[in-house]
Amino acid sequence: MTAVADIGARIERARAAAGLSQRALADATGISQSTLSRIISGDRVAKMPELVAIAWETGHTVAQLTGIGSVAERVQCAARATNDMRQTLLSFLELDAYLDDQAIPATV
Repeated sequence: MTAVADIGARIERARAAAGLSQRALADATGISQSTLSRIISGDRVAKMPELVAIAWETGHTVAQLTGIGSVAERVQCAARATNDMRQTLLSFLELDAYLDDQAIPATV
């Protein structure tokens, strides 16, 4: 499985765990259903703003959706985002790292 397909599979599991249909997730994130379907199938790479929106709506972290583990790896991902998105993402990453340090599990 390619990295893009891995992310698509994680998004699909997050969507199902959140009890959302593809249509409901598409509507909640502002991503068209056809684009969301292509992301899930691995035919299209998800952009950082889309990953953040999907993570928010499914109750997951961007790290969980992308499979990127360390904070350093996640910051590299954040560096590719726009300035506003980068700041928002870095805030989430800092919170996620803090919760990991405190051994507080992510809700799935």
